[in-house]
Amino acid sequence: MKAMILAAGRGERMRPLTDTTPKPLLDVAGRRLIEYHIQNLVAAGITELVINHAYLGEQIEMLLADGSVYGVSIQYSPEREALETGGGIFNALPLLGDAPFVVVNGDVWTDYPFQQLPDSIAGLAHLLLVNNPEHNPLGDFALRDGLVSATAEPKFTFSGISILRPEIFADCQPGIFPLAPVLRQAMQIGKVMGEHYAGGWCDVGTPERLQQLEQKLRLHQPQ
Repeated sequence: MKAMILAAGRGERMRPLTDTTPKPLLDVAGRRLIEYHIQNLVAAGITELVINHAYLGEQIEMLLADGSVYGVSIQYSPEREALETGGGIFNALPLLGDAPFVVVNGDVWTDYPFQQLPDSIAGLAHLLLVNNPEHNPLGDFALRDGLVSATAEPKFTFSGISILRPEIFADCQPGIFPLAPVLRQAMQIGKVMGEHYAGGWCDVGTPERLQQLEQKLRLHQPQ
């Protein structure tokens, strides 16, 4: 199974940190955000990666290169302007192939063990849902008997980690568009499965959250 790491966002809320550094390359407890994902994917045996980028994307390519130092093979999907989550994945489909693939937002952190993701999915998508953080108290989607719903309650937060089938984009056109409406359309026909994870997860969306995550990880690092 291949994996795509979404790394094209501008990171406006992270300024001034992102004025000179793309958000996935921000350092947290001695590692860059994107390196945590790469190492977690390798631990799960996923070594063929696609990474999209736009803003300061050349820095990402310079750091990660072909991925061999991490034990992976990386292909890049550059974007002249950020295409948002849905548009970015759609643009990279030729690199991802015909089989289901993992998608990971490059600006989140988690200790979720990627080897727990299913090897195959019955529907069009499999979402990892997490407990609602303070900045998203109402959540995004509900989970009932393994099915994800946009209307049921209670709702959890979408972690930004999923497995998608390329077919979920069958009705899409090239351009800028988010992933959420594509997922909701698939939910309406019962084609989105999911799981809930109660462990560590953080949407590193502001300098304050970055600092909190830094303190948390430093506290639990072996001396």
